[in-house]
Amino acid sequence: MTTFYTVLSWLTFFFYWLLIAGVTFRVLMHRRPVTSTMTWLLIIYILPLVGVIAYFAFGELHLGKRRVEHAKQMWPSVVAWLEDLRKCKHIFATSTSDIATPLFQLTAKRQGIKGVKGNKIELLTTCEDSLNSITRDINNARDNIEMVFYIWQSGGLVDEVTDALIRAAKRGVKCRVMVDSAGSWNFFRTHGPDVMRAAGIEFVESLHVNLFRFFLRRMDLRQHRKIVLIDNYISYTGSMNMVDPRYFKQDSGVGQWIDIMVRMEGPVSTTLGMIYAFDWEMETGERHLPPPPDDNIMPCEQESGHTTQVIASGPGFPDELIQQSLITAIYSARKELVLTTPYFVPSDDLAHAISTAAMRGVNVSIIVPRSNDSFLVRWASRSFFTEMLESGVKIFQFEDGLLHTKSVMVDGQLSMVGSVNLDMRSLWLNFEITVVIDDEGFGSDLSIVQYDYIARSTELTIDEWEKRPFLNRVLERICYFFSPLL
Repeated sequence: MTTFYTVLSWLTFFFYWLLIAGVTFRVLMHRRPVTSTMTWLLIIYILPLVGVIAYFAFGELHLGKRRVEHAKQMWPSVVAWLEDLRKCKHIFATSTSDIATPLFQLTAKRQGIKGVKGNKIELLTTCEDSLNSITRDINNARDNIEMVFYIWQSGGLVDEVTDALIRAAKRGVKCRVMVDSAGSWNFFRTHGPDVMRAAGIEFVESLHVNLFRFFLRRMDLRQHRKIVLIDNYISYTGSMNMVDPRYFKQDSGVGQWIDIMVRMEGPVSTTLGMIYAFDWEMETGERHLPPPPDDNIMPCEQESGHTTQVIASGPGFPDELIQQSLITAIYSARKELVLTTPYFVPSDDLAHAISTAAMRGVNVSIIVPRSNDSFLVRWASRSFFTEMLESGVKIFQFEDGLLHTKSVMVDGQLSMVGSVNLDMRSLWLNFEITVVIDDEGFGSDLSIVQYDYIARSTELTIDEWEKRPFLNRVLERICYFFSPLL
């Protein structure tokens, strides 16, 4: 009997380390940042078995077999659609500003489509303005309405958007809505989705959370885009979820969420429509490719006015393009760089680009909320403050709520607005969207909003930062250890 237990112990030991060796090889073979690789290896070796389970659950980008098949089947149609769109030569910009040219060249190369001109773009600076504008456009919709949001929650002005959607569906407008399963977990436990479906709205739960498929699809891969499309001509995107901040997370202790959206008319809505079509087919298997832009409608006729590019990320889209675009924009800065983000946990490359910009004389400002709704992210982000402050970056802590706006402004000319946080999850994992706008007028509007945020913030000085308690420093370093996984 003793011999049996001895053999069993050695076999268990052997197969366990064989498993560890196999997982180690798998980690090393995946192309990811070195810091992320090292973090996973430490977790796997420090936490026996638990680390292996965590890696298979959260370490790789498992989209699910069905969605992968849908994406593969759609790709030939996407290629053909892009070829047809490129024939509409009049919508594509022939020139961009010196600041924007490197970024537009990058996105054209990686996405296969140039920036489009002739767009009319309006910056909406409050959730009230955004929700009221969306409701008006839904009431005027004639053909189709498509939406995708991470969070949908009833209450306040959101109920008016919902009522407008129901009326539109009843008068024959084709309405399709896609909402993330995890982000809208509470909403899917109400009668809201059933009410909309009963009215004729196609309401889809995206990336359904199913614990029984824990190892078959990565559960924390989320649909984080915020998009509204109306009649293939009007579109919205930005940082706002489909929530009224007066009724959203009032007990979280961080105040109301502060967001911006952009309302766009013109050819850029067609490119956004293609992204929505890809997401919809991947989730449902149904194909609804957007029509080409109307040749006769160009709301902004200036040759270079409101030249816009849409950048999408997530499985099926160019790897690392969001991070490459951010870094390219940062290195293009010559005078001023302003970034707003609720979650600041950048990759090493992105952090280096920001600090380098400050050291070469660019006036760099980062605006973050003093408090946010994630304990781990809050402390991990502070681990980057020392490097930023020492390089000359100005850090402003927003005092008037949870600043949820995600924006980048370069030299008052190049703007980036969308759903992308400056953290590893947005850069490497989630389905995200951002629009790049090369226009001095729009840049001026965004700068006014950012300066207003600064006026409602407190600047963090390096002298003040160096006086923080030792316990805070320890907590920052512990949370920083997990930053590649956030």
